[in-house]
Amino acid sequence: MAQRIVVDPITRIEGHLRIEADINDGIISDAFSSGTMIRGIELIVRDRDPRDVWAFVARVCGVCTSIHGLAGVRVIENAFNITIPPNAEQVRNLMQAALFIQDHIFHFYTLSAFDWVDIMSALKGDPKEAADIAASISTWPRNSEGDFALMLEKLKKFAASGQLGFLSNAYWGHPAYKLSPSENLMAVTHYFQTFDEMKDVVRIQTIFGGKNPHPNFLVGGMGCAININDPSAINLERLSWVANVIQRAQMFVSQVYLPDVIAILSRYPEWTKIGGGLSNYLAYGDFPMGNYGELDTYQMVRGIVRNRDLSKVYPFDPEAQDGLQEFVAHAWYNYTERKDKGLHPSKGETILNYSGPNPPYDFLDVDKSYSWIKTPRYKGEAMETGPLARMIVNYAAGNKPVVELVDASLKKMGCSLDCLYSTAGRILGRAIECQIVSNLMTNFYDALIGNIKKGDYRMFNGQKWEPSSWPDYAVGYSLTEAPRGALAHYAEVKDKRISNYQMVMPTTWNGSPRDAKGQHSAFEASLIGTPVADSSIPLEILRTIHSFDPCLACAVHLNDEKGSFIHRVETK
Repeated sequence: MAQRIVVDPITRIEGHLRIEADINDGIISDAFSSGTMIRGIELIVRDRDPRDVWAFVARVCGVCTSIHGLAGVRVIENAFNITIPPNAEQVRNLMQAALFIQDHIFHFYTLSAFDWVDIMSALKGDPKEAADIAASISTWPRNSEGDFALMLEKLKKFAASGQLGFLSNAYWGHPAYKLSPSENLMAVTHYFQTFDEMKDVVRIQTIFGGKNPHPNFLVGGMGCAININDPSAINLERLSWVANVIQRAQMFVSQVYLPDVIAILSRYPEWTKIGGGLSNYLAYGDFPMGNYGELDTYQMVRGIVRNRDLSKVYPFDPEAQDGLQEFVAHAWYNYTERKDKGLHPSKGETILNYSGPNPPYDFLDVDKSYSWIKTPRYKGEAMETGPLARMIVNYAAGNKPVVELVDASLKKMGCSLDCLYSTAGRILGRAIECQIVSNLMTNFYDALIGNIKKGDYRMFNGQKWEPSSWPDYAVGYSLTEAPRGALAHYAEVKDKRISNYQMVMPTTWNGSPRDAKGQHSAFEASLIGTPVADSSIPLEILRTIHSFDPCLACAVHLNDEKGSFIHRVETK
């Protein structure tokens, strides 16, 4: 007899996500993913100056603190055919790479590691044994017996205090945990070390963007000025500091993050066969070494892998009206023409139509609408996007650094390439990408320094800054890679103002409800076939959903427990 269980909210993510799963004989037979809040940013930016849009869309998320701002300037530059200076392109690359590194590392240690690491078991760990284990996988200098002994004492005081915070309501002692106490002690120690070692990475965004979160961007380039002798500009001291931070980040990723992921996942070989879900993978590509849009200069490839066939990478056409489309058949939105029709984002609509239950309720009406997330498809096909998708597309395209690191990492795990198509593979793919991107930062930095040495200090192209130079009508798009996956922004400009704006997020692809044909998206598909040992403590669901690093965008209205509005943001 089927049993439906509900996990709501999914914790250790940004935003509000509900998962309902049908379990038959201990196996998930079907699943439903519901984004339980509304975004609404598209409505807020209407009728605004195109040059200001980036500042609004950047506030859609408190985690991806800069990537929407970057997409917001790129979409306007595309609409007005603006080419930015090479220095600005490399600064954007450095800022984006810094976001990737911070996001990936903190995703693993803070948001998903405790699905695999039992912090309470670590209280029984042996510091010497932990040091021996750590030394067998890495030369990290903070892997001494003293480091682990100090952490053990801190953990004991922490546990004795009884104030465990977000760690208090977890599944400690679950039979699915496999690490030994000393292995857990090693992992927990590295978790706390991330705060010391990685706090400066994101400050790269403050050097070039003025602040973090939500650093500043500028349509036409960047607002920071280069003058190697001026204390108020991007000078030699600040550039040297950035170089030092890049080296430290590369060291942490190669000596701690990736080795930890390989070591921990190696203790869970069954999870290389669970959670694979969809077989189509989408990546927009990014990190241009030339101008944005010159795909042959991209350090990460754009394309699609279908049916896990790595012999071919299919192109992605952002302008094809029958290509990228969003559907609302099972979402709380309407379209003017009809609900089961797909719309290209350039013609997209955001028409709210909440028809779901008001809290409290037992289950969603999944035969109708059950989510605030639209359902993207490319030529009618569901796609997974994210770090794993990027690694698969780049592997299939023969991107040499990706191929070499994927093969080396899988060899250490004793796995074949098929292991990537899983929950474990999704976590491994993110760690591999983190090392790839941290290495790329050296290329971006060297290119910036090379331009400066040539006397090129340009950061801004103001040729089309004034509205008098704009056409009366323009449509633009930007395809950007966020840490969580493929991110698209589309903008329509009429009479110098934004007339329509649409964003297709990574979690829109992965976490959306099924489409009009009943096809699952990535979250739902990945849960089907997952064994659940105890439906009252469904750790297995968290493992797979966390492997995607879901990010649900910020709400514009809230409901109380009776379903009544307690606040609403009106837009005109």
